[in-house]
Amino acid sequence: MRVSEIWIYPVKSLGGIRLKEAKTEKKGLQYDRRWLIIDENNTFITQRVFHQMALIDVALEKDGLKIFERNNSENNITVPNEPVSGETLSVKVWDDVVEAVTVMDEADVWLSSQLGQNVRLVMMPESTERKADPKYAQNGEIVSFADGYPFLVISQASLDDLNTRLEEPISMIRFRPNFVITETLPFEEDQWKRIRIGDLDFEIVKPCARCVLTTVDPATGQKGAEPLKTLASYRRINNKVLFGQNLVASNFGIVREGDALEVVE
Repeated sequence: MRVSEIWIYPVKSLGGIRLKEAKTEKKGLQYDRRWLIIDENNTFITQRVFHQMALIDVALEKDGLKIFERNNSENNITVPNEPVSGETLSVKVWDDVVEAVTVMDEADVWLSSQLGQNVRLVMMPESTERKADPKYAQNGEIVSFADGYPFLVISQASLDDLNTRLEEPISMIRFRPNFVITETLPFEEDQWKRIRIGDLDFEIVKPCARCVLTTVDPATGQKGAEPLKTLASYRRINNKVLFGQNLVASNFGIVREGDALEVVE
């Protein structure tokens, strides 16, 4: 079994970036979901409601992020790693209220224009410690602006199995994993408790319950019924549709595309 793809999503709910290697940190992969778009109530927004967010991409630059319209890349804004406006706000992500810092007024204007409402871009400072759900993450693990946990793994075989059941195959990006694994059986990841990628150890804490975000086509921003409709027919447990596994890290370092995955438990 090997890592075939590594992904980060620097701005929550905007486009992902595939990497050859990435640094693992307590909150997740470096740069992963460290930025967040909030509304006028300082509450996070996502593709669940704003489907057009699927059409905004992000690239890592030397000193920050380039955020751009996928179908018109000349329409873009560059956001520095170090916030310019730097106003501290309390922002809401699901049930959590955490401190974040505004980034730059120009980014707020650009994103507001793209999304058709007043929004702001904020960044999670190192000092903010948002706790993962202690019911599953037992050692006080912290997380970025990701929905619940620092890392998400899915096997390619699980997606392949799903695609045999769909009229139109879909890409893995619908599910926004950090790690894609090859050479497994479909849903073999459901049986894992602890894994090692290269020389890094991870603990599987809970299956990932999927939501309507997976029904937004990342290529078009259009919403449909799939894949949730089909997944619900064979992956529904306790009224939740499960696909992929959430992880926490036991140690930290570099994970690389092609690294071997070993099931420890």
